[in-house]
Amino acid sequence: MKLALGQINPIVGDFSGNVKLMLDTARRASEGGAALVVFPELALSGYPPQDLVEVPAYLNQNQDELHRLASAVESLGTDIICGYVGRAAGRGHQKAANCAAYLGDGKVLFTQQKMLLPTYDVFDEWRYFEPAERQKVFSRRGMRFGITICEDIWNDKQFWPRPLYGRDPVEELVAEGVDLIVNISSSPYHMGKRQLRLEMIQAIACRHKTPIMMVNQVGGNDQLVFDGSSFLVGATGQTCARGFTFAEDIVFYDTTTGDGEIHKQTADETEVTYDGLVVGTRDYVRKCGFSKVIVGLSGGIDSSVTAVVGADAVGVENVIGVAMPGPYSSEESVVDARAMAEKLGIRLETISINEIYSVVESKLEPVFKNFDHDVTEENLQARLRGSILMALSNKFGALVLTTGNKSELAVGYCTLYGDMCGGLAVISDAPKRLVYELGRVGNRRHSNVIPESVFSKPPSAELRPDQKDSDSLPDYDILDAILKSYVEECKNPDQIAECMGLPVDLVRDVTCKVDRNEYKRKQAAPGLRVTSKAFGMGRRFPVAQRFLR
Repeated sequence: MKLALGQINPIVGDFSGNVKLMLDTARRASEGGAALVVFPELALSGYPPQDLVEVPAYLNQNQDELHRLASAVESLGTDIICGYVGRAAGRGHQKAANCAAYLGDGKVLFTQQKMLLPTYDVFDEWRYFEPAERQKVFSRRGMRFGITICEDIWNDKQFWPRPLYGRDPVEELVAEGVDLIVNISSSPYHMGKRQLRLEMIQAIACRHKTPIMMVNQVGGNDQLVFDGSSFLVGATGQTCARGFTFAEDIVFYDTTTGDGEIHKQTADETEVTYDGLVVGTRDYVRKCGFSKVIVGLSGGIDSSVTAVVGADAVGVENVIGVAMPGPYSSEESVVDARAMAEKLGIRLETISINEIYSVVESKLEPVFKNFDHDVTEENLQARLRGSILMALSNKFGALVLTTGNKSELAVGYCTLYGDMCGGLAVISDAPKRLVYELGRVGNRRHSNVIPESVFSKPPSAELRPDQKDSDSLPDYDILDAILKSYVEECKNPDQIAECMGLPVDLVRDVTCKVDRNEYKRKQAAPGLRVTSKAFGMGRRFPVAQRFLR
């Protein structure tokens, strides 16, 4: 039997578009000889649908479109497995179920609910979906299929030291006797996730001596980016078929001959992360109905990387760079911003804030007459720039890409309604040192469009004379290591200080900044997740709280 892994990029709620995408892919798979094409988790509805599943009309349309898809598939000569939102059986509080359907002969032949519903990190599926009571084997075309949905395969008791659930759907299916475990997934990307998935499923296949197919969604939906990287491993754990990373794909595998397609993978994780940011930006822009983006160009590494990623995402012709020199902007930064824009080939507008800043400062002078200059005047410059960017956004119908990185966002080294203005925070989950590495990737792909001086000069917000980031923050190598331990690994300051050999007062100063600036992050633009713990939907801390770790 020839199988096809249908790695597609669905849009949440776009039922007609998702059906068309699956039919077009199934048609190509059938032309390639496939008797079955498998699509990702919730491919029909898009993932994650969140509170849309509470809307009765949304549930109704899932059912209607599933049957329309089943009817249309009959003429293609191939069967389909796909994910959709079904109705709950009424055993609990949930109205919906996360389901897989096997479509053939013009109808729905078999359905299976998801059993294991994750509630950690970015997931909140128990809120929405009713879990399956049992796993069932389905026979078709001489094969016995065990169909699982994403998390159902992430609970092997031998691979994980502490499994999260009391049951293992794969183990239960294997006990009934299956020829192939099919896992349809919407497994979000973070650095290292591709290898983890592969190693885990290889271990499960070897333990049960059963082939496993994992078909993963690709593309960006809000803060999540999905890498695809679908694969099929044999009963001895060998990789028999594998799809591209961060690209739609059809991958064929023949169960009779054992022949499968192995599509090229990018090994370097920074390269893959760069691709993830490009795909996440492209999909956020287009799925939200935009075609152009605006980036404030300061001549620093953050805005430079954001601009290059934006250009790769939507095309250089659709990127507007805006240089906004102020009273403390260095000539070198202005030159670097102009040089980068010219070499990249994007439109550049230069709008000085000097005159505007002087006017606003003079209007505030009577109120501030008994106060010294401080961070207020610094933030005022950033907020004037934010107003300019949003004015251009309104006038041109273009989405502003914010340029702040994870290190700055963590400790509040950013200005509300200033440099935080915008619709998408492209690099907000990239620590500062990673931003430099991403800049090198961008330069390799674009003939060194980012000037070398951008990499070598000390980072600075340039909001006061001779300002350097190091005036307020530790060296970024140290800061990023502290933040990784605190944010991603949940270590306390004493543990971090001991492990890294740092003064505990230094570590506690950083961690206190993280805690105190939660209010800023709550108001930030959504950011693309590329690490194991991003600020946003996967990290939920209260703003008004006094607990010190």
